[in-house]
Amino acid sequence: MSALTHLDAAGAANMVDVSDKAATTRTARAEGVVVMLPETLRLIREGDAKKGDVIGTARLAGIMASKRTHELIPLCHPLLISKVRVECEPDDSLPGLRVTAEVKVIGPTGVEMEALTAVSVACLTIYDMVKAADRGMRIEGIHLLAKDGGRSGSYRAGDGS
Repeated sequence: MSALTHLDAAGAANMVDVSDKAATTRTARAEGVVVMLPETLRLIREGDAKKGDVIGTARLAGIMASKRTHELIPLCHPLLISKVRVECEPDDSLPGLRVTAEVKVIGPTGVEMEALTAVSVACLTIYDMVKAADRGMRIEGIHLLAKDGGRSGSYRAGDGS
């Protein structure tokens, strides 16, 4: 495990200086799920949620959130994001929605936090839009699936890297 980069020599939180790092292509993918009653998933699939298009709204909320990550997470750098893709796929085995986000940037620092923020906010949006039908929903398993680029190279969840 490498040293914590957001701590100075005295252990105080600080923003990492990335001014000497090369601007390279960096990507990250994250995932989370919203577990709900089968009836709630049916409402979403059929477009019968009272607040409107749950999947479309959650997708847009996730995209918007990824671009504002630096405003939410204190030590994140503001980034000029090149690409954000958020998908919300129904999954009968949960039952619920599986939310994934992919974020890309050409810059001196990675986009893991932006991908995780996109997933988190998309999941929260799903919850908000159908909570009247199902207050027992659970947001679970938000995690980084993969990242590429930068000094630390690639990471894939579950492969030990």
